[in-house]
Amino acid sequence: MTTSIQERYITDGAGLESLCRQLRSSRRLGLDTEFVGEDSFTPKLELIQVATHDVSAVIDFPAVQANGSFDQFWELICDPQVEKIVHAGRQDLDLFALHAGQIPKPFFDTQIAAAMLGFGAQVAYANLVQRIHGTKLAKAHTFTNWSARPLSTDQIAYAAEDVEFLLPLHTHLQKRLQALGRAEWVREEFSRLESAVVEKSKDPLDRYQRIRGWDSLKPRQAAVLRDLAAWRETEARRRNVPRGRVMRDEVLLQLARHPPGSVDELRGLRGLHGSEIDRNGDQLIATIAASLALPPSAWPHVPRDRKPEPESIGLVELLQAVLKARAADAEIAPTLLATSADLQALVEAKEKKRTPDLPVLRGWRRELIGELLMHILDGTVTISVDPVKGVLRMSGDVAVSHPH
Repeated sequence: MTTSIQERYITDGAGLESLCRQLRSSRRLGLDTEFVGEDSFTPKLELIQVATHDVSAVIDFPAVQANGSFDQFWELICDPQVEKIVHAGRQDLDLFALHAGQIPKPFFDTQIAAAMLGFGAQVAYANLVQRIHGTKLAKAHTFTNWSARPLSTDQIAYAAEDVEFLLPLHTHLQKRLQALGRAEWVREEFSRLESAVVEKSKDPLDRYQRIRGWDSLKPRQAAVLRDLAAWRETEARRRNVPRGRVMRDEVLLQLARHPPGSVDELRGLRGLHGSEIDRNGDQLIATIAASLALPPSAWPHVPRDRKPEPESIGLVELLQAVLKARAADAEIAPTLLATSADLQALVEAKEKKRTPDLPVLRGWRRELIGELLMHILDGTVTISVDPVKGVLRMSGDVAVSHPH
C-alpha cells in the first residue's frame, strides 16, 4: 500500500459510520480479527482490521460497541456484492457469523488458495507476503494481549499489517488459479470451509467425538461420555467459560468408564472441583443415570481399530507414493488431496466391494487423483518405476488425467 493510504484507529460509533461510508465504494475488503479466547467459551473479539486499495483501518470492537452500533458494518461485510478476503479465516468467519448473524459471503481465503498453488498446506500470512510481495513483516507483537488497553501505536500498526497485503495477494493468487484452471477447485474448498463454520453450531451431542480417547470406550460408556460432553457444552456456554474450566476431558472420560452412582462418589473423584460438585453434582448424576438407562439402540457406534493386513499396508503405501507423485506434478500440497486415513479407508472399502464417501472421491480431488487411485485398486492401471528417471510410471486401459 502507498503512503497516501489513510490509516485509522476507530474507537467510536461516529468513526465507524464514517469508515463504512468510505468502504462502500470498494468491491473487495481485506478482513482480519484479533481476539482473546483463553478465559471464555466464546472468544472475545477485540479488533477488526479492514482494508481496501486506499483505506486501512483498525476497529476497536469493545470501544465502539460501548457507544455505537455495528449494524452498518455487519451489513457491509455481508453484502453479497462485496468479496471478503481473509487468510486462514476459519476463526474470523466464526466470529463474524456470531456477531453479524451470518457468514460474510462471498469470501476468498488466501491460505487455501496458496495451498492450491504449491505454497504448502498451511502457509503463514507473513511467509506468503514475503514470497509473493517481497515484503518482510514485523513479528514483534505476535503474542500481544489484545484485551489490554490502551494499545500502543506499534500494536495498532502491527494489527493493520495483517490486512495491508490481502488485496494484492488475492489479485496474484486469483490470476494464477485462473491460469491453471483451478478457480472452481478453490471455490469447492471455500464451500467446505463455510460448511465447517456452520457445523460448529450443530447439536452439542456430537461434541464427544472430539475428546481424545473416546473411541477406546465401550458403546454404553460412549453414551455416557456423549451426554456428559453435551451437558458440559451447554454449561460452559451458559457461564461463558472454557470447557475445561467446567470439567476437563480426562475427567469426562473417567466418569464414562467408571460411572458414579451418587454425589458422594463424585466427591472421591480426582480432578473434579468441589465447587463444581456443589453446583452441579445432582445434575451430573442424573445425566449419567439417564445415559445408563438408554437401550443399546441409542448407544453411539464406536469404530474398532483393527491391525491392517500386510497386503493392505502395502496398498496404502503404494497409493501414498502415487498421491505424492501426482501432488508434485500439480504443485499442490499432498495433505490437501488425501490423508493416510483416507487412503486406508479407500483400500478397506475396496476389499469390501463398496465405495466410501471420502473427499478424495469428490469434486476436483476425484478429477486430480481419486479416479486414478480407484483404477489402481481395480487393477486397470499399473504402476512401474522408470529405470532412468527413477519416477513412477502409470499405464493401463483407461485414460489417466493430468493436472492442469
